Amino acid sequence: MISRRFALPLFAALVAAIFFAAPALAAAREVVGFSGYPRGTIVVKTSERRLYFVNSDGGAIRYPVGVGKAGMAWQGRAFVARKLVRPSWGPPLDIWRANPNLPARIEGGSPRNPMGERVLGLDRGNYAIHGTNDPSSIGRFVSHGCIRMFNEDIIDLYNRVPVGTPVVVLP
Repeated sequence: MISRRFALPLFAALVAAIFFAAPALAAAREVVGFSGYPRGTIVVKTSERRLYFVNSDGGAIRYPVGVGKAGMAWQGRAFVARKLVRPSWGPPLDIWRANPNLPARIEGGSPRNPMGERVLGLDRGNYAIHGTNDPSSIGRFVSHGCIRMFNEDIIDLYNRVPVGTPVVVLP
């Protein structure tokens, strides 16, 4: 049993958590006005930590994303070079040097695999748009340059885009 002394503050905290979480949930995967890019283009606005998939003239589906940390974010143009479902992951050399205790390979589907459920591999460097095993990283500057999405959002985007889709990453 919770005493009356703690019940009201606990209830207030629960209501506040629901109230403040609701806008974040509602903002995920919404259709918004968006122009300046052709239909079928993926546009990442790093400063907003948002990815836009242009789906019509003047409209796009907006997704929250995690982006590169300071000094690791990039900008420019790329295209989707490959699509993968639950790929295995091995740390690139720079990540392994910073974290030498990481395993050489983590199998796809493992809850420890940082690539999540789907990957849109880009033609530029070792970068990708992918899911994550850490949903709390979405909306933050956290990666080594990749664009992270909630797993349900990367699955949605993966199903919408073919190989060859143009990607524009803005500051």
